[in-house]
Amino acid sequence: MATPGRVPPLHVDQLPIGGRWVMPASSRRVTVVNPATLDEVGSCPLADETDIDRAVTAARQAFDSGPWPRFHPRDRAMVLSRLLDVYAARQAEMADLITAETGSPARFTAQTEHPLEILRFYIDLAGRFPWQEHRGSGTQIFREPVGVVAAVVPWNMPQKTILMKLVPALLAGCTVVVKPAEETPLDALLLADILDSAGLPPGVVSVVPALPETAEYLVAHPAVDKVAFTGSTEVGARIGELCGQRVRRVSLELGGKSPAIVCPDADPARVVDALRTDTFALSGQICSAHTRVLVPHSQLDHYTARIAEMAEGLRVGDPMNIYTDLGPVISRRQQLRVEGYIQDGITSGARLVTGGLPADGEERQPGWWVKPTVFIADNDHVIAREEVFGPVVTLIGYGDDTDAVRIANDSPYGLEAAVWTEDLAHADTLARRLRAGTVRINGAFDVNAPLGGFKASGIGRELGVEGLAGYTEVKAVVSR
Repeated sequence: MATPGRVPPLHVDQLPIGGRWVMPASSRRVTVVNPATLDEVGSCPLADETDIDRAVTAARQAFDSGPWPRFHPRDRAMVLSRLLDVYAARQAEMADLITAETGSPARFTAQTEHPLEILRFYIDLAGRFPWQEHRGSGTQIFREPVGVVAAVVPWNMPQKTILMKLVPALLAGCTVVVKPAEETPLDALLLADILDSAGLPPGVVSVVPALPETAEYLVAHPAVDKVAFTGSTEVGARIGELCGQRVRRVSLELGGKSPAIVCPDADPARVVDALRTDTFALSGQICSAHTRVLVPHSQLDHYTARIAEMAEGLRVGDPMNIYTDLGPVISRRQQLRVEGYIQDGITSGARLVTGGLPADGEERQPGWWVKPTVFIADNDHVIAREEVFGPVVTLIGYGDDTDAVRIANDSPYGLEAAVWTEDLAHADTLARRLRAGTVRINGAFDVNAPLGGFKASGIGRELGVEGLAGYTEVKAVVSR
């Protein structure tokens, strides 16, 4: 497979189902458009229900009768090691393709290093995970694979969200049907090509690009044992409903409106520099983006000026340029959604500091661009409460620690939070009071830390030891 970027479009005619590339059951296709240029990136088939049945049936047979679940974990880790080598050799190809599909700046698309880190972590974990334990004189605990997994993934950071499901599921001994987003199917098909070279047994992984209604058919399929989903809270609620009806295992990594608490002693230069990435990476289209920045009332004007200066200085333009900071949003629909939130912020009385909507008569360049935008608002404004999923950040003033924690926790979400302070003991105290699945102190980041949210930000955890445990069932064998 050739990769578009600055090369001709990529057109795929077959789907990787059951260990072979096969013709799809229907003639429906999707064309992928570069959101920065509106040029065609490529096209591929869309799976229908017949294709889903073929993929799930292959996964079911591979799980029930095939060798993969019966391999020793170290043997599955050896296959993952081959996958690591092949993926590393094609990493640049994958990065260029993701940049073309999503408009993600090339510097940020270096996130294709994350799948490699995820693979390394789980390959190492295979020998340390408690696959079998002895408890007492007659009890043994076994962790066995959960079964057939439907992995439904979004268009933002598509490879990381696939690999953080696929790798632990494979290590656990599961078989997997991957449903990529219709906006970004091509990188998932390139991954399928990479997987072919890793030597997985037939049926262990299939990739089925599909529309949302077909994805629902996959989620509800009677032969699926677990659904792993990353995406919006609204869609996650529907998936949770379908899985609840069938008492099916489910993990949901959903939306966020992550607060960053800036303490009075924090270094403004470090904070503002980190917010370049923490709020504006991928044009804010990351569920964990720190889009609520809480600063002391006495420092609000100072931080407002510095963050506005940073936003205005972001280099907006060609995502293929390694120096570009900000690319477009993914689609016209997303552009309209984000600009609707900006308009609501202006109308509702939030203070627009910089950015905003195009001026009357301002000529738009091709592509789905949104200006990096900074507001000051109270926490009850829509712009401060709802997930915008765009390059929009809201500054909120606070009084003392109690006030900061109250504001931070006053949200339907609880995916991630941040604390900035020179006092690490103080940071730890604040972190323990925040209702979030991850709290990052002074910009710390670990790609293999467990990921998941409190409240409407999801159910379960991905990555880390917990991520592997989520693809296993616990069996107790008790004997005299």
